[in-house]
Amino acid sequence: MAAVSDRLPAFPWDKLEPYKKTAAAHADGIVDLSVGTPVDPVPRLIQRALIEAADSPGYPTVWGTVALRDAITGWVRGRLGASAAEHRNVLPVVGSKELVAWLPTQLGLGAGDKVAYPRLAYPTYEVGARLCGAEPVVYDDPTELDPAGVKLLWLNSPSNPTGKVLAKEDLVRIVAWAREHGILLFSDECYLELGWEAEPVSVLHDDVCGGSYEGVVAVHSLSKRSNLAGYRAAFVAGDADVLGELLEIRKHGGMMTPAPVQAATVAALGDDAHVEEQRERYAARRTALRTALEGHGFRVEHSEASLYLWVTRDEPCWDTVAHLAGLGILVAPGDFYGEAGARFVRVAFTATDERVEAAVKRLG
Repeated sequence: MAAVSDRLPAFPWDKLEPYKKTAAAHADGIVDLSVGTPVDPVPRLIQRALIEAADSPGYPTVWGTVALRDAITGWVRGRLGASAAEHRNVLPVVGSKELVAWLPTQLGLGAGDKVAYPRLAYPTYEVGARLCGAEPVVYDDPTELDPAGVKLLWLNSPSNPTGKVLAKEDLVRIVAWAREHGILLFSDECYLELGWEAEPVSVLHDDVCGGSYEGVVAVHSLSKRSNLAGYRAAFVAGDADVLGELLEIRKHGGMMTPAPVQAATVAALGDDAHVEEQRERYAARRTALRTALEGHGFRVEHSEASLYLWVTRDEPCWDTVAHLAGLGILVAPGDFYGEAGARFVRVAFTATDERVEAAVKRLG
């Protein structure tokens, strides 16, 4: 067991514990803007769907119910602009983090293979590479990579942590490059419905992939758009051959989305009203925090989408973390996401209205 865990970096959030204790000691309590976990209620129609499916004594299927596949393909066609999507182009997964962490292993990658991901990125891309013994490789522009040995290329737009959005023309260029070199492209699009100053586009959009999903897969989650982080509801869509292989592997591994969660996902994907309502909540919190942070001397970079503000005071990130912890505000240090983030912090706006208001007052 140690041989596997020794391949992995230290779990980053453990390093934040002393600062969390400092922030928690504030007289008015901690304002936790670090992890970015949803705090608002699960919409009632989703709760009802879960409850109505609670009597599910049998095993669910890995591929999901017909109703679930109908819901996913309908959403992928309508929301992502992937007009040719069919059931064979979709696969539910048990939360997107599980998929990211275990994908290289399930693809059969190992020593001698390379997994590429953005220089500033969600740490689990690296973890997935290391779990299977592949080599993690970072990039600024993937088309500048040496393609030799690269078997899996991760895109992330909108980006976690920076909120940067890749333009449609860049996606077209990257997809063409990956196909030219026979590199499988997975695009993490979990924040696609949370664009603020840019309109994120899916790698599956007809204008990007040409209506063909060959070598291209998108990853989507309901954690943020529908407040379902606790449900572990997510799916992948794209290349039918790749998803068919993953389906066979995941059948053997018992990677099944629980039946009540499948029913809840159908309800969530069939309703846009709750998504817009949640967007409005986040928009108000984002505006309030951005104004307060800039007034406190911070500079905001990128942050045109997602649930985070990527900010700096041009000092080491841990100095910023300590400063804000002294105000009772906990944020994530930028170096959690790569060395290029060493002078930034990531500020989530997923706290309640009351906690965001408390943070604004302290920053003022």
